[in-house]
Amino acid sequence: MAQVTVKINGYAYTVGCQDGEEDHLVAMAAEIERRIDSIKAVAGQTGEARMLVMASLLMADDLFELGQSLAATEVTAGTASPSDPKLERKLARLAKRAEDIAAGFEHP
Repeated sequence: MAQVTVKINGYAYTVGCQDGEEDHLVAMAAEIERRIDSIKAVAGQTGEARMLVMASLLMADDLFELGQSLAATEVTAGTASPSDPKLERKLARLAKRAEDIAAGFEHP
Protein backbone atom coordinates (compact mmCIF):
# COMPACT_ATOMS: atom_id res chain seq x y z
CA MET A 1 0.00 0.00 0.00
CA ALA A 2 1.34 3.39 -1.01
CA GLN A 3 1.43 6.44 1.24
CA VAL A 4 0.92 9.92 -0.20
CA THR A 5 1.18 13.22 1.61
CA VAL A 6 -1.22 15.83 0.26
CA LYS A 7 -1.64 19.43 1.33
CA ILE A 8 -5.13 20.82 1.80
CA ASN A 9 -5.76 24.33 3.09
CA GLY A 10 -2.19 24.54 4.36
CA TYR A 11 -2.27 21.25 6.29
CA ALA A 12 -0.39 18.11 5.30
CA TYR A 13 -2.27 14.81 5.41
CA THR A 14 -0.73 11.39 4.90
CA VAL A 15 -3.15 9.08 3.13
CA GLY A 16 -2.87 5.43 2.18
CA CYS A 17 -3.91 4.25 -1.25
CA GLN A 18 -3.45 1.30 -3.57
CA ASP A 19 -0.15 1.16 -5.43
CA GLY A 20 -0.50 3.04 -8.69
CA GLU A 21 -3.31 5.30 -7.44
CA GLU A 22 -1.00 8.01 -6.09
CA ASP A 23 -1.59 10.44 -8.97
CA HIS A 24 -5.34 9.96 -8.69
CA LEU A 25 -5.19 10.72 -4.97
CA VAL A 26 -3.13 13.86 -5.61
CA ALA A 27 -5.71 14.95 -8.22
CA MET A 28 -8.56 14.42 -5.73
CA ALA A 29 -6.71 16.49 -3.12
CA ALA A 30 -6.22 19.23 -5.72
CA GLU A 31 -9.98 19.21 -6.38
CA ILE A 32 -10.68 19.56 -2.65
CA GLU A 33 -8.18 22.43 -2.49
CA ARG A 34 -9.92 24.08 -5.45
CA ARG A 35 -13.27 23.80 -3.66
CA ILE A 36 -11.83 25.24 -0.45
CA ASP A 37 -10.29 28.15 -2.38
CA SER A 38 -13.71 28.91 -3.91
CA ILE A 39 -15.34 28.77 -0.47
CA LYS A 40 -12.71 31.14 0.95
CA ALA A 41 -13.30 33.55 -1.94
CA VAL A 42 -16.99 33.76 -1.04
CA ALA A 43 -17.09 33.26 2.73
CA GLY A 44 -13.56 34.11 3.83
CA GLN A 45 -11.36 31.96 6.01
CA THR A 46 -13.25 29.85 8.56
CA GLY A 47 -12.26 26.90 10.72
CA GLU A 48 -10.54 23.89 9.16
CA ALA A 49 -13.33 21.45 9.96
CA ARG A 50 -15.99 23.81 8.60
CA MET A 51 -14.04 24.29 5.35
CA LEU A 52 -13.70 20.53 4.88
CA VAL A 53 -17.39 19.98 5.63
CA MET A 54 -18.44 22.67 3.17
CA ALA A 55 -16.13 21.28 0.45
CA SER A 56 -17.44 17.76 1.15
CA LEU A 57 -21.03 18.91 0.87
CA LEU A 58 -20.34 20.65 -2.45
CA MET A 59 -18.70 17.53 -3.81
CA ALA A 60 -21.47 15.29 -2.48
CA ASP A 61 -24.03 17.54 -4.17
CA ASP A 62 -22.17 17.24 -7.48
CA LEU A 63 -21.97 13.46 -7.08
CA PHE A 64 -25.68 13.24 -6.25
CA GLU A 65 -26.62 15.34 -9.28
CA LEU A 66 -24.34 13.24 -11.49
CA GLY A 67 -25.98 10.06 -10.23
CA GLN A 68 -29.45 11.49 -10.84
CA SER A 69 -28.45 12.62 -14.32
CA LEU A 70 -26.95 9.23 -15.14
CA ALA A 71 -30.03 7.42 -13.88
CA ALA A 72 -32.33 9.71 -15.88
CA THR A 73 -30.24 9.22 -19.01
CA GLU A 74 -30.28 5.45 -18.65
CA VAL A 75 -34.03 5.42 -18.03
CA THR A 76 -34.62 7.64 -21.07
CA ALA A 77 -32.39 5.41 -23.19
CA GLY A 78 -34.26 2.35 -21.94
CA THR A 79 -31.10 0.77 -20.51
CA ALA A 80 -32.06 0.97 -16.86
CA SER A 81 -34.97 1.35 -14.55
CA PRO A 82 -35.01 4.01 -11.79
CA SER A 83 -34.10 1.26 -9.31
CA ASP A 84 -31.48 -0.48 -11.48
CA PRO A 85 -29.51 -2.84 -9.20
CA LYS A 86 -26.39 -2.42 -11.35
CA LEU A 87 -26.49 1.37 -10.96
CA GLU A 88 -27.18 1.02 -7.25
CA ARG A 89 -24.14 -1.26 -6.86
CA LYS A 90 -21.92 1.19 -8.74
CA LEU A 91 -23.05 4.09 -6.59
CA ALA A 92 -22.62 1.99 -3.42
CA ARG A 93 -19.05 1.07 -4.45
CA LEU A 94 -18.29 4.72 -5.16
CA ALA A 95 -19.66 5.78 -1.78
CA LYS A 96 -17.68 3.02 -0.03
CA ARG A 97 -14.48 4.11 -1.77
CA ALA A 98 -15.06 7.72 -0.70
CA GLU A 99 -15.64 6.59 2.88
CA ASP A 100 -12.47 4.46 2.83
CA ILE A 101 -10.42 7.36 1.53
CA ALA A 102 -11.87 9.70 4.16
CA ALA A 103 -11.13 7.15 6.91
CA GLY A 104 -7.53 6.92 5.70
CA PHE A 105 -6.74 10.59 6.35
CA GLU A 106 -4.17 11.12 9.08
CA HIS A 107 -3.55 14.61 10.37
CA PRO A 108 0.14 14.91 11.39
